[in-house]
Parts: sequence; C-alpha cells; structure tokens
Amino acid sequence: MPRIRLIHWKANEAAALLDVLRGAGYQVDYEEQLHPDGFAAIKRSPPDAFVIDLSRLPSHGREVATFFRGRKATRQIPIVFVGGAPEKVAAIRKLLPDAVYAPVTRVRSALREALAKRPANPVVPAQMMERYAARSACQKLGIREGTAVALFDPPRNYASVFGELPAGARLEEAATGACPVTLWFAGDAAACREALPRMRKLAGRTKLWMLWQKRGGKESGVTQQFLRESAAAVGLVDYKICSVNETWSAMLFARRKPV
Repeated sequence: MPRIRLIHWKANEAAALLDVLRGAGYQVDYEEQLHPDGFAAIKRSPPDAFVIDLSRLPSHGREVATFFRGRKATRQIPIVFVGGAPEKVAAIRKLLPDAVYAPVTRVRSALREALAKRPANPVVPAQMMERYAARSACQKLGIREGTAVALFDPPRNYASVFGELPAGARLEEAATGACPVTLWFAGDAAACREALPRMRKLAGRTKLWMLWQKRGGKESGVTQQFLRESAAAVGLVDYKICSVNETWSAMLFARRKPV
C-alpha cells in the first residue's frame, strides 16, 4: 500500500481530502503543523509521494516542496500539488515544472500519474535563503522608498542591520500608529509571550516581521520554532522567512483567517 504525506495547513479542511486518499487505498500521514522534527522524520522514513494543498498558504506549500527537492533522501519522491489560485499555481509550476498539478477533484488520477512516472532527473530549485541572498536587507523586508518602519525592542546598533535605507524611508522607535512595516526584535522568550497579544492587534494593519538572533537562541529561548508556536497560540501564522544579515533572521506573520 503506497504511503502518502499530505501537506495541508487546515486540519478541518484537510479532512475531506484525507477521506478521498484513504478511500482510494492509500496510507496517509498528516499533521496540521509540520515542525522541524517532522521534517527530520520524513527524511528518515520517506513517503511514496507528497500531496501538497495550495488553497491555503501556497507560499508554504512551495517552500515545503523546495525543501524536499533539495534533500537527496526525498528528491525523487513525486509531488502532487492540488487546488490553488491560477496565478499562484502558475508561479510554482515555473519553479517545479516536473511536479503534477491538479484540481482537488482529480487528486486520485493525478496521484496515480505521479506514482507511475517518477521524475528521473528532478528539478532542484534554489532554496529560499539562496534565492534571496543577493537582495539587500531592506528589499527582503519590503522597505521601499518613503516607507515608515516601526521598530519594537531594537538593539542599540539597529541602523547597521538595514544598511542604506531607500530614499525617504524612516525608522520609528516610538511609532504612535501602525506603519506599513513593523519590525519586532524578539530577544527574550517571556517578554515575547507577554507582548504577542498586543502585536497580534497590529498584524491586520502592517507587515509584521519578528526577528530573532541566529546565535544565542538557546540562551534567550527565542528560536524559529518558539516564535512560530507562540505566535500560532494567539492566532498568527507565518508565511515568509528570510535571513536579514549575519546576525538576524526574520519571519513575516499575519492573522490566521477565520474558518
């Protein structure tokens, strides 16, 4: 019996797709939040195929597929993308042309096709960090000409994090209202948890980036996994990640859409 790994970001919406796949005779592994230890488990015991939903958070689906194509243990596993807005699907198809794309109603036949025709020389797209490596910190964070940027808990040398700002852009340490971009430098786990409900209120009116230090996370308790899980607990979901500079990484968060 082929074993399928379903990637879907909403468990209640995934239920119907799970029923279809299991009804077709597949063993299906699924969890709503795919944590780092989950990635490691998949690499240790790879499935026969990935089915990745694009109706929710297509950027997440794209990056999950890119991650597994970048690892030898999972590179040749067939990928089936289902659903998604046409323009989002078209962009992902350019990145991964040898995956199989289908509406949800055709997932069973698409999966049979994928399992029968595994890619002999799979396309291995550049990982997210590699694709954005040549961009400046301001470009990665969406800081453009004239952009007002609110700073929360910035380090003393925060100006060096961004390099040269675009013309008219300004950094505000004590912003009185919502700015187009908000950068929150999360340096302490307890303080982060306390501030998250307040920051959630901002998320609907700004691009909310949470930044953490690449080194020292174990001491401060602030790591990528900590931020993702703590934010999810208050209704925030991450949808983009970048390396800002040698010291800081950042994730972009938005409010989770109501069911």
